[in-house]
Amino acid sequence: MHTSVHLLASAPDQLLPARELMAFTLASHIILVPLGVALPLITLVMHYRGLRHKDATALLLARRWSAVMAVQFAVGVVTGTVLSFEFGLLWPGLMGRWGDVFGIGFGVEAWAFFLEAVLIAIYLYGWRRLKPRAHFLLGLPLPAAALLGAFGILAANSWMNTPQGFSLDAAGDPTDVNIWKAIFTPMFGPQYWHFVVAMLLTAGYMVAGVYAVGWLRGRRDRYHRLGFTVPFTIAAVATPVQFVLGDAIARSVFHKQPVKFAAMEIVWKTDTRVPEYLFGRLHSDGSISGGIKIPLLDSVLAGFSPNTEVVGLTSVPPDQRPTAVQATIAHWAFDIMVLIGSALVLLALWYRLVWLRHRRLPGSAWFYRSAACAGLASVVAVECGWIATEVGRQPWIVYQNMRVAEAVTATRSSTLWIMLGLVIVVYVFIFGSLLAVLLKLRTRWRLADAQHAPGPPVDLPETDSPYGPRGPVPAGDGGVAASQGDRS
Repeated sequence: MHTSVHLLASAPDQLLPARELMAFTLASHIILVPLGVALPLITLVMHYRGLRHKDATALLLARRWSAVMAVQFAVGVVTGTVLSFEFGLLWPGLMGRWGDVFGIGFGVEAWAFFLEAVLIAIYLYGWRRLKPRAHFLLGLPLPAAALLGAFGILAANSWMNTPQGFSLDAAGDPTDVNIWKAIFTPMFGPQYWHFVVAMLLTAGYMVAGVYAVGWLRGRRDRYHRLGFTVPFTIAAVATPVQFVLGDAIARSVFHKQPVKFAAMEIVWKTDTRVPEYLFGRLHSDGSISGGIKIPLLDSVLAGFSPNTEVVGLTSVPPDQRPTAVQATIAHWAFDIMVLIGSALVLLALWYRLVWLRHRRLPGSAWFYRSAACAGLASVVAVECGWIATEVGRQPWIVYQNMRVAEAVTATRSSTLWIMLGLVIVVYVFIFGSLLAVLLKLRTRWRLADAQHAPGPPVDLPETDSPYGPRGPVPAGDGGVAASQGDRS
């Protein structure tokens, strides 16, 4: 206990507000990341289905999803840019000393954002203006651009977890930088693929959840069935893959970052035959209260044998490891992520079994209730994954090379708290505006669909899109609008 108090007392006053500001903006941005990374692919799958089967309903869904993709991308660029500025403003020690080593990742992400913005604009404009095949082919680079952005940010983060590709001079500054080694660190592969598949299944469940709610409210036409089936199938296929990748990345952490693994599993002393705790709280004297203790399981999971030695937190001095509170936070985040992942595997298995036996969607209302919750649960799992990654690395901002306290800004803590308050207000406005736009689009689409009842939804005029020149409008809307439609 005295050690933890001493570490907190020695930390700069501005460290806590800087952390809180970074945590809030990062947690907010992550909500948008799954759609930014994976919605282009899901949209193109639906687009391909529409072209392949000459399915107007599938094309309508793809066009509407592309509008949502553009709106959330615009907001994501704003929140992502704020994060980029915060790296320099809040952590000048990190960027000043190490920017030349790992900054290439942020450069790659910036170029990917620019490329993705151009491609989204072309894809949106191409509806009903380009030949179907040419339009689809112009959209194909979109998922690659999204993955390139993820590549850049994951390269930077994995370097912070397992830094390499440099030497240190007499003053402790990096020199002889090898960019390729700095990008492809030991944790890059496990982190990247774990992240990409997480984005794919999260976006799939988020999109499918909208149509699951529609099913529960009685909207069971082909439009809602197709809108549910395609993204949910993609997510259901990705879920067991993610479970395997999650086990692989946990094993990579065990080998490459043993102290972080000890924090995530609240292991106090290095030992064999280590038990697994589901939840529980670690205290500063090494004792654990609460939770469910499963004998031997931690050693078995780490090395497939109860005799596997698991490194404990006390293997390093107190100032080189997470505190008991930080370890408990990382542990709970990790357990919640695993719990949600396990539930999603069961949901995907339910879906697959019904499909294999009956060649139809499940009919149970409980399935659709679960599917409606799966999107939110997936976002929570993504948030928990980042919490486990970042909190488990404490006190290091660059693992074993720079502490967070060494990198923090010298700006007064009161100023940082004011900045946090302002950012919260601005973000409430931004996300409120995003929600308002999405609800407006939903209302517009429902009114358009109602005009075509009782038949299935068909392709609608270009007025259905919030971007690009307007198409023909009904008579009586004025000559200006009509002249705009003539340019379509």
